[in-house]
Amino acid sequence: MLAAQIEGCRACPRLVAWREQVARERRAAFSQQEYWGRPVAGFGDGAAAIALLGLAPAAHGANRTGRVFTGDRSGDFLYAALWRADLASQPVSRARDDGLELRGCFVTAAVRCAPPANRPTPAELDRCLPYARAELALLEKLRVVVCLGGFAWNAALALYDVRERPRPRFGHGAEYSPASGPALLACYHPSQQNTFTGRLTEPMIDAVLARARELAGLPGR
Repeated sequence: MLAAQIEGCRACPRLVAWREQVARERRAAFSQQEYWGRPVAGFGDGAAAIALLGLAPAAHGANRTGRVFTGDRSGDFLYAALWRADLASQPVSRARDDGLELRGCFVTAAVRCAPPANRPTPAELDRCLPYARAELALLEKLRVVVCLGGFAWNAALALYDVRERPRPRFGHGAEYSPASGPALLACYHPSQQNTFTGRLTEPMIDAVLARARELAGLPGR
């Protein structure tokens, strides 16, 4: 099973050491919680037409909860937007067993372990990206990948072997259709750095998800 392969991976010594250190030396607010401390597989609807691709698990978010974009402010912003877009059953994502279900979408990341300073190395990305490729290949109805941030955009270009020059540039709302594979749609990452400063607002991400539904052939709300 692919999820089990991902969750058992120890291919990157630096990432293994960091994720496990964070799980041992817990943030005070979560000191009584058991951290996941392992790679994080994707999550969502196996019949998804839309996939959302992020960077990596947050040290005290998905590295704690074991579910991508769960347990931190980025996830709060993202899943609320998915709920408004009728792609999620509830607007909050707190834990793996909180009852959240995704409808027509799948959420994953380019790198599966929390990286120090949120910066995976190119070699770590290269070792990890085949997991995203394998997950997305299982989504037979996939029509569009929403890339959350420039790192995810560049990862998606690598996933779909885009060699065009000049390379398609990341920008909020940018679109690109590879020769083979789903359409790529860019969105600023829902990090606090973006959402707290107003660089990414609720109407902005709502517009991206509405466009994703359109590209995927899903009926509008």
